[in-house]
Amino acid sequence: MQKNRALPAVLFAVAVSALVGGVLGRRAQATSDPLTDRYRVFTAALAAVEQEYVEDVESDRLVYSAISGMLQTLDPHSSFLDPRAYAQMRERQEGRYYGLGISISPIDGDITVMSLFEGSPAYKKGIRRGDVIARIEGQDTKGWTSDQAVKQLRGPKGTQVKVGLRREGYAELIDLAVERDEVNIPTLKGVFMIGNETGYIRLNDFSETTDRDLGDALETLTGKGMKRLLLDIRDNPGGPLDQAIKVSDRFLPKGDMVVYTRGRTRNSDQDYRASEPGDFGAMPIVVLVNRNSASASEIVSGALQDHDRALIVGEKTFGKALVQSVYRISEGAGLALTTARYFTPSGRLIQRPWDGTFDEYLTYSLREQKADEPHDPANLKLTDAGRKVYGGGGIQPDKYIAGPVEGFNPSRFGRALWARQIFADYAARYTAQGDTRIKGHGQTRTVSRGFAVDDGMVADFRTYLESRKVRMDEAAFTADNQFIRAMIQYDIDLALFGVEEARRNLIARDPQAQFALQQFDEAARLPHMKAGATASRQAP
Repeated sequence: MQKNRALPAVLFAVAVSALVGGVLGRRAQATSDPLTDRYRVFTAALAAVEQEYVEDVESDRLVYSAISGMLQTLDPHSSFLDPRAYAQMRERQEGRYYGLGISISPIDGDITVMSLFEGSPAYKKGIRRGDVIARIEGQDTKGWTSDQAVKQLRGPKGTQVKVGLRREGYAELIDLAVERDEVNIPTLKGVFMIGNETGYIRLNDFSETTDRDLGDALETLTGKGMKRLLLDIRDNPGGPLDQAIKVSDRFLPKGDMVVYTRGRTRNSDQDYRASEPGDFGAMPIVVLVNRNSASASEIVSGALQDHDRALIVGEKTFGKALVQSVYRISEGAGLALTTARYFTPSGRLIQRPWDGTFDEYLTYSLREQKADEPHDPANLKLTDAGRKVYGGGGIQPDKYIAGPVEGFNPSRFGRALWARQIFADYAARYTAQGDTRIKGHGQTRTVSRGFAVDDGMVADFRTYLESRKVRMDEAAFTADNQFIRAMIQYDIDLALFGVEEARRNLIARDPQAQFALQQFDEAARLPHMKAGATASRQAP
């Protein structure tokens, strides 16, 4: 069937025109002739594909793929966002949307709940991670895509959607009517006291609400007697630059450099300084990081380390120091383009280099680290107190301790159980005592808040692994015993009693966190070291 050959060319022209106008501006006019030649080459190839290819192809898919391919030649992070991806990105940045408050993914043809936000409509109704949404409004969802399911689950605030859930231990579908509401995406996943003096905050993500949420958390903990802070930004992928600056601002003196950016276009060179006097200037702070702490997380940890404001504990961070500017180009689509690199106050470039295929760069978190990793002397910088720090790829912690999986360093066997969500699936076998949200005759076990993972539960978990046909590694199962117990408790707590209870109980077992809690004496000495160094520099 012959299709309209002009359509893809028009779509491409609209996309490129918006991009050129929004990003390159007047400069593109001066080089329009060579660029026009490239347009002709592209549109000719596009028309040939549309006319001659063995199967029908969608015009928008061709154009979107072409733009993505163009950006993939630049760096690992510049990317094209189709309308759905762009909308999801805006939701994460804004920290809210209307719906049920779940994330879903098709697994073996089943629409499966991967996570849900505490306090969301889905959470209040008793929907759990691992549930299969087998029906939506009476329609069988087997074989549906995520897009198909999302279109049915999202809707105006106050309207209802009927779903049928399939859950392990229940012979029949669980029918629920869930009212759609505004869903706030929390960036803090745990705010509580450890003992009488130590406040704990898990900063899980950065969005437009992060600084406000952090301020509320700090106020709450101060009211409970907090005299020192454990700030946990492990596995935090980053987010808006302005929020990283505001978070750092809360702990730094007014005027201190937070971060500076350098690029080749106008306005890409910017210096960002703390604009308010920090309310917690004298409080000892330990910051927990790991190999998956990236971007905005590295701005915060780098600034606090360079100014000797906090002791950094954990693993070397990911090393993503690129400023991503997002442009809305056309038809609801967007473009995330690298426009600058950022540097810590001491002048460290945190961006790791990448090879031509980006393979080594993107698999960084899968490789083991070493505590005594060699440094390039050319990357040496000094903190305000004169301590040595190194750039050239990620934030190097002051105190290294491995812990890529929730603070543990399990074997390949243990990591595989975690990656396959075996612990989360096992948690579906349990119900909280007194929880009556889900009606039905489920063959589940009942536990109460504060339960202990005893030998019987570990043995039952082992039987569960056999039922899932998991290939056992006896030595690894024994070596990972503490990790396995911790993950069993964490996922059951998370499903039944909430993220704060889960995180609080996990911290008591988490080797990285327990090590970090022993470092506050050294963290408390940092401001004095800085004051002494400053006085020495000012002495005649």
